[in-house]
Amino acid sequence: MLENCKTAKERWGGVSEIIDRWLTERQELIVLYCELSSISREKENEEPYSRNIQKMCQVLVDYVSAGHFEVYEQLLNEANEFNDGGIELAERLFPKIQETTEIALDFNDEYDNSAHESNLIEVLPEKLSLLGEALEERFVLEDQLIECLHNSHRELVA
Repeated sequence: MLENCKTAKERWGGVSEIIDRWLTERQELIVLYCELSSISREKENEEPYSRNIQKMCQVLVDYVSAGHFEVYEQLLNEANEFNDGGIELAERLFPKIQETTEIALDFNDEYDNSAHESNLIEVLPEKLSLLGEALEERFVLEDQLIECLHNSHRELVA
């Protein structure tokens, strides 16, 4: 039994660090999103938009990528190991998370370039609102995954 606990800690102990690092990146994304949303729209000076949009897009793509290629993978591995219903939850939530991924990547594709045309800046508030709604939904879904697939096993791993 002690050996099983040791094996679990070795196998899943690092997942908390991955999740913590990812949630820190989430916080950075939220701050950048809020900063971008609050920039006053002055037609004669689009430079703050360009800098802030590119910075936010980079963190957005990093965050989404880390979720799909690092965090979710670890959570699914843990769910498979403990086999306590987490896989079913993941199967329900991943399609919804994928929808938010597509919105985030569409935003990035449209805005992550060095020269933003005036028409893109004009619709930025609308696009930011759509992105904000998608991110809010994504964060709720991700929190459900973390709670079910990792936090419920925390004592077993510790």
